[in-house]
Amino acid sequence: MPASDMPDFSNDLLAQFAARHAARVDTPIIQPAEPFLDIAGEDLRRRIFLTQSETGENLCLRPEFTIPVCMRHIERAMGTPRRYSYLGQVFRQRRDGPSEFYQAGIEDLGDQDVAGADARAVADALGILTKLLPQNRFTVTIGDQAVFEAVVQALGLPVGWQKRLIHAFGNMLHLENLLASLVNPRSGTSLSDEIVKLSEDEAALSAYIAQRMEETGYSTNASRSPVEIARRLREKRTLSETRLDEGAFRILERFLSLDVSLNDASKALSDFAGQAGLNVGDALKLFDARIATLASSGIDLSMIEYRAAFGRPLDYYTGLVFEIVAQGEGDVLVGGGRYDRLLTLLGAQDHIPAVGFSLWLDRIEKVGGDQ
Repeated sequence: MPASDMPDFSNDLLAQFAARHAARVDTPIIQPAEPFLDIAGEDLRRRIFLTQSETGENLCLRPEFTIPVCMRHIERAMGTPRRYSYLGQVFRQRRDGPSEFYQAGIEDLGDQDVAGADARAVADALGILTKLLPQNRFTVTIGDQAVFEAVVQALGLPVGWQKRLIHAFGNMLHLENLLASLVNPRSGTSLSDEIVKLSEDEAALSAYIAQRMEETGYSTNASRSPVEIARRLREKRTLSETRLDEGAFRILERFLSLDVSLNDASKALSDFAGQAGLNVGDALKLFDARIATLASSGIDLSMIEYRAAFGRPLDYYTGLVFEIVAQGEGDVLVGGGRYDRLLTLLGAQDHIPAVGFSLWLDRIEKVGGDQ
């Protein structure tokens, strides 16, 4: 499909959005780059197309729709709950296929029934795909960042290590490397002996850093303050000296190995938490409520796979994450998840829970053309 061609099924897709009461919106192709650079994550940062305005503002071609739709919602001070849909071109480097392609999707903002909104996102994505590709059967893979975060927190690791592991969720290679460094930490740090000694006293370390900055003419206006630098150095030392004991490592290994039908996922997680002696009750309650809502919507849970290690390469996800593929095909046709912190990070005054999904239209058209 040439990047400039709208897919043939676009009108059918827009009708599907309208039937789900998702108002169509559009956003500018040229976007401020900072939200994507600061929030979206390393995987997307490497692939966006950057430019600058005459005044030096960092800009980019729209690499995805979730952040622009949320920014539009905030700028227009729209009330919630509200459902938005979109269909348009996005621009980012891909490992295969053109760098300019069409995406469509739904963003569901402000619904306080988190489990219900999560289940609706999965059901809507499946329902739309079934309408567009009626000859196909689909497989859904689900993960849950909130469950992973609850397990990591229950193990009692330092906050810095919790952040590192949570940030790596969805990138199994990176996560395995971090766990390996926790089990067998390298001896020593890159910090000088003087810094290591001073790090026992934050005030003394801050004073030393301030003195060094003054001596070298390093401006604090363009950098972190001496106190901030001292805290980061102290945290770096703590992280380098933290060791994950064998028992905790085996617990994490066992959790990350969970791969079951969604029919069996609640029992598998409950058994895991009980055997490991971890209190992750709140996360499991939401997980169970989502499953119950999916089941009541008529979805066959046996077609959904729960993988504890499954995540998606965008840093703003906070809970449910999912992808859908056509059976016998390799490409992801739909991906989505929950992003409850995103709107606050973008400047919303109030907490706005949110969940959404995107469809890759060139991949969908390819699957349809192969039939």
